Amino acid sequence: MGELTNGTPPGPSGGSPPPAGGRPAALLMVMSSGFSVQFGAAVAVSLFVVLGPVGTVALRLGLAAVVLLAIARPRLRGRTRGDVLAVLGLGLALAAMNIGIYEAMARMPLGPAVTLEFLGPLGLAVLLSRRLRDVAWVLLAGAGVLLLSSGGFDRLDPVGVLFSLGAGAGWACYILLSAQTGRRFPGVQGLALAMCVAALIVLPSGIASAGAALFTPANAAVGLAVALLSSVLPYSVEMHALRRIPARVFGVLMSLGPAMAALAGLLVLGQTLSPAEVAAIGLVIVASGGATLFSRPQAEPPPV
Repeated sequence: MGELTNGTPPGPSGGSPPPAGGRPAALLMVMSSGFSVQFGAAVAVSLFVVLGPVGTVALRLGLAAVVLLAIARPRLRGRTRGDVLAVLGLGLALAAMNIGIYEAMARMPLGPAVTLEFLGPLGLAVLLSRRLRDVAWVLLAGAGVLLLSSGGFDRLDPVGVLFSLGAGAGWACYILLSAQTGRRFPGVQGLALAMCVAALIVLPSGIASAGAALFTPANAAVGLAVALLSSVLPYSVEMHALRRIPARVFGVLMSLGPAMAALAGLLVLGQTLSPAEVAAIGLVIVASGGATLFSRPQAEPPPV
């Protein structure tokens, strides 16, 4: 999604194993987090008519930044040039992936949009693995993309496809940059600062696109719901869940994102999918989950 994750492809990997206690609750946390992200995205679509995709992104990122700043209260003194560059890069990646997926969602159903976006973290996972066997996951995902295009990319909207793929590239950059930022800042301080950077990047275009409608109480209320559902709530829940379940289990569950997006699109927006699109989403889910489940564990780098 272009939605907020904790920064691994598509879920976290490596590190010491988490404690075994409370795993059923943790599994429920991860599933609820995934549904929260995708239903938040579906709710965001309702703002497109009034604010447009860029205006909706600006409202969501701005409100998410305010909430995260209040929670994290980041310390700014004593920060190095590397810290500043990490936050700026992460903020740019956040802005790119959110604009990309929202522009895609304005042009095509939620399920296919998120499915194409998942190619970014999937490609990164395989690239970092550097094993020939993992090429199979790429080929499987490619088969899913071919199925999505079986009715013609024209039907999906070619501009929407490009935006979705761009969001996937932004997500891959976010994964790499969030790992660096997380090692430089405690808790969610780095994320809060990066969210501010992303909001500042998007806000001028958002104001130009939406105008005064961006600041009406009704739109702000919906925007706050989207910010909480798609950013603040899932990130907090995932942080707790990762202390209780193995990282690979987390990654496999997060790979269900396209299916959750399709369900959210159906229930909230009334978007239906063809059998070929359902099969395509299934192939990408299997490829994403397989790449995560069979990836080579990587040791966590030491704090900088």
